[in-house]
Amino acid sequence: MDSPMVRRPCPRWTAALGVIAVAVAAAIAAVFVPTASAGSGTKPIEPASVLPLDRIAPEHREQVSEVIRDHTLHRKAAPETFPCNARVYLCLLNEPAVTLALWKDLSDSKVKLHQISPNRFEGNDGAGASAVWEFVHRSPKLHVLLCNLSYVSPRGAARLEARIVLLVHSGFYREVNGDPWVQHDVEAFVKIDSLGWKAVARTVRPVVEKLLEDQVREAGWFVSLMGRLVAMYPSWACQVTMNQGDVATETRAKFRDVVVQTRRPGAFPGRPSLAENAPPNPSSRTR
Repeated sequence: MDSPMVRRPCPRWTAALGVIAVAVAAAIAAVFVPTASAGSGTKPIEPASVLPLDRIAPEHREQVSEVIRDHTLHRKAAPETFPCNARVYLCLLNEPAVTLALWKDLSDSKVKLHQISPNRFEGNDGAGASAVWEFVHRSPKLHVLLCNLSYVSPRGAARLEARIVLLVHSGFYREVNGDPWVQHDVEAFVKIDSLGWKAVARTVRPVVEKLLEDQVREAGWFVSLMGRLVAMYPSWACQVTMNQGDVATETRAKFRDVVVQTRRPGAFPGRPSLAENAPPNPSSRTR
């Protein structure tokens, strides 16, 4: 049986979950105009209506609340449903270094990622945008990341500092035939802290919001794509992961064990093929 051709996500947004915050910073900075301030025009949102604050560690609770309540930009992607084992999916969410390593084996991505502590990461896109982020809550059905972003244009003419609260809601179920499926959605609250952001012209702000909308949608697509690739090419996923000397031995071994234990009959040997113009995988859908 021939291996399927999998659609390649838009290169601008390809990165592991968490590193996507870097792309958000770059997208906003691409149209950032540093001048005098003006009103944001955003509608206040009560943080408690978005997530259970009592599940957020006390040292992060106030900052998470501030970003949500006083956000500059807000976008939530439509739910996406795709075939994937829950254990594989959660490994990809919880271990962004592994997810990025798999992607970089298939692409020429310049994104770099370093794990600072069990819950904290830092990364950059090689083009002026960098981020430090932390999982402030992790559970099977809800992941919450707090990101600190920085962007400096190549010539140093534009600088941007911002914070993001990123939420991933996940659900799991099985089809009648027993196949496992995942449904998730990604939501982002962005608070730009740089002086002068409010002066972005009304004609420019919609562009920024559209970039953020695309980014949030691509984040969900990226995770679902990697989940499908691991399911279709488990031997490749194990080989790439085990060769990552900069990823903790325990993390590599855990991921390999999950992939081996959830291996499906009929999996493909070899390495995946990605195509720029291949149609989206029909097994993945939005609802």
